[in-house]
Amino acid sequence: MKRVNVIGAGLAGVEVVWKLSQTGIPVRLFEQKPKKFSPVHKSKNFAELVCSNSLKSESIENAEGVLKKEMKLLNSLILDCAEKTRVPAGKALAVEREKFSECVTEKIKSLSNVEIVNEEVKSINLNNDEIWVVATGPTTDGEFANWLSEITDGFLSFFDAVAPIISGESINFDICFPGDRYGKGEGDYINCPMTKEEYERFYNELINAEKIEMKDFDKKLLFERCQPIEEIARSGEKALSFGPLRPVGFVDPRTGKMPYAIVQLRKEDKEGSMYNLVGFQTRLKWKEQERIIRLIPGLENAEILRYGVMHRNTFINSPKILDEYLRHKRYRNLFFAGQIVGVEGYLESAASGIYVGMNIARLLMGKELINFPEKTMIGALIKYVTTAEELKPMYANFGLIKVESKIKNKRERRRYIANICIEEMQKFIDMLK
Repeated sequence: MKRVNVIGAGLAGVEVVWKLSQTGIPVRLFEQKPKKFSPVHKSKNFAELVCSNSLKSESIENAEGVLKKEMKLLNSLILDCAEKTRVPAGKALAVEREKFSECVTEKIKSLSNVEIVNEEVKSINLNNDEIWVVATGPTTDGEFANWLSEITDGFLSFFDAVAPIISGESINFDICFPGDRYGKGEGDYINCPMTKEEYERFYNELINAEKIEMKDFDKKLLFERCQPIEEIARSGEKALSFGPLRPVGFVDPRTGKMPYAIVQLRKEDKEGSMYNLVGFQTRLKWKEQERIIRLIPGLENAEILRYGVMHRNTFINSPKILDEYLRHKRYRNLFFAGQIVGVEGYLESAASGIYVGMNIARLLMGKELINFPEKTMIGALIKYVTTAEELKPMYANFGLIKVESKIKNKRERRRYIANICIEEMQKFIDMLK
């Protein structure tokens, strides 16, 4: 049987390998770490979570919740390890980063049909009969990026940012308090309340703080859902208090009143030794990050364990380059998976890896390749990135699902669509058996 070569042991790459392992297909997994790291990667382990530690909501009233349901039906490795390493985060599925990556790495390394090669791939010989999967992610760089650019007619790109992480011991709990919006949940978030005066001071210092200059930086290329907090603030004085710092649904136990604004902290580990500043993606200079964060009530002695950074994300023009199976239209032994195809988000990347892995397995077993139903979240997402007239990085969302309904209530309509997606995926899986 032909060997499959997978480049990149991120969320998409490991899902490809996991699917192929279930059929005994020999796989060679290339991962450049620990010999070489991208500007945003630090861990030697596979499936490293660079931005948030949250895999988002588990509710089926949220598109990410539907995506999880579909991926569980497809035996996702990522979700299996996420469940084993989860930390409290209300309705969201959040994980302890290092333990999550360790779980994925151990499972992949335990597979007898997988050879792991810790080397940087600089180009691919596509003239042999081996199959290749490019799952190098949005920070693909170096000689391989140059080679890849040539066979994909250049890259598209956008700018993305990462939020800081602080020490749990440095939080002042005389001011900050645990709780979820409207008192729902188990109080998994820590909340830092602001008065109007404290907010205005924070806002003014933030918009005037020094930023790290990015080469070829263009505001028009900022990804909407990961915009730096300073860029959001520049759009208006109340942009933060009506956005990521919105206080609605909270009561400050010291005053018995709703704060003017609130900063939320989410656990990075079960013990609460590390917390992520929710919505605080930034490209401020490191000294400025420390100064600005310490203006937040309760964080006056904050110890920053990881500073926020910004980086350029690249992706290919999939509708032009790839077919419906995420395979190169010219080089039929070359597949792509993950954010490099134009999906955006941890689970979306992993889901594309499941799709590619299933189709490569079918190809090598002499079976017809498959499309997931368009009325599933994964199927709709794959269709978008392979057919969009103007490709923009895309998260899972209910707008992708073309379902007619007269239901006017937003929550009920979402539940209706969600149930259709889950049922369609289950019927599809049953059909393949």
